Amino acid sequence: MKSLYPEIEPFHTFFLETGSQHKVYVEQSGNPEGIPVVFLHGGPCSGTKPQHRCFFNPDLYHIILFDQRGCGLSQPFGELEGNNTQNLIADMERIRQQLKIEAWLLFSGSWGSTLALLYAQQFKEYVSGIVVRGVFLARQQDLEWFAGNGANRLYPEQWQALLGSLPVGADKEQPMPAVFATLWGDDEVAMRRVARAWMQWSSQVALGAFYDQSRQGEHITQTMVDQVKMELHYARNRYFIDENQVLEGCVKLQDIPVAIIHGCYDFVCPMEAGFKLSEALPHADYKVLPNAGHIAQGNEMIAALVETTDEMAEKLK
Repeated sequence: MKSLYPEIEPFHTFFLETGSQHKVYVEQSGNPEGIPVVFLHGGPCSGTKPQHRCFFNPDLYHIILFDQRGCGLSQPFGELEGNNTQNLIADMERIRQQLKIEAWLLFSGSWGSTLALLYAQQFKEYVSGIVVRGVFLARQQDLEWFAGNGANRLYPEQWQALLGSLPVGADKEQPMPAVFATLWGDDEVAMRRVARAWMQWSSQVALGAFYDQSRQGEHITQTMVDQVKMELHYARNRYFIDENQVLEGCVKLQDIPVAIIHGCYDFVCPMEAGFKLSEALPHADYKVLPNAGHIAQGNEMIAALVETTDEMAEKLK
């Protein structure tokens, strides 16, 4: 069973100028003459981590990581103005041009998978292949599963804690309008209370058995509030795309190598999403992992991802 490659350090970092207040953190590692690959992190609100460089053979890959607008080391942290899907795609294209990359492999997970597929549909000629983990299609039904009638039946106690954090009189059957109103309201105590409950809810669903219950009482910092607001900024704007845009646009990607990896225990993005994408891309290598969940952790998921990047390297040499 394959494991992560050894840790490496970047050979170059910089901040991409976007023509706005946003400065996007970019780093390069691995072999500068190797196969270009760009890592697209999830969220939208998280950021890249040193471990993310380790999914790729550093002798074969030119590894590019970047933190999306307002995330990680990008500046200003948590900034929502000008922070939308089309601008993230534009940032990716600016990075490609600045690094003088002819075509690159897109390696993505969760929200990153949405971004990868949308970028490829717009800039197909610059995409050598796509690896998608934990498919998120950004449909209304996907949001309703996660924050409506779906995952709430898997973790009812954590869901009730989220509902209990909402102001008196909030509609518990349709809680998201109250979540949005509180987070963008003037009551800082209520804002932090809802942000804490949302983080605990989303962490429980995403991490499953990996969720650390001891963090329930963790102090909520402004950084955490900003992360929650960024995640829900995209959700309340329907991810700045048309309904079912991701699947419908896959007709443009029929001749690009694609690998789809989905865990059976992914409760953020249920198996239906991976299956639907495999139907839209019937030529794709579709791997279903019987014991894996949503996150890129655990031996089975890590082995599948590293195996896939090794296979892609053979195809793209």
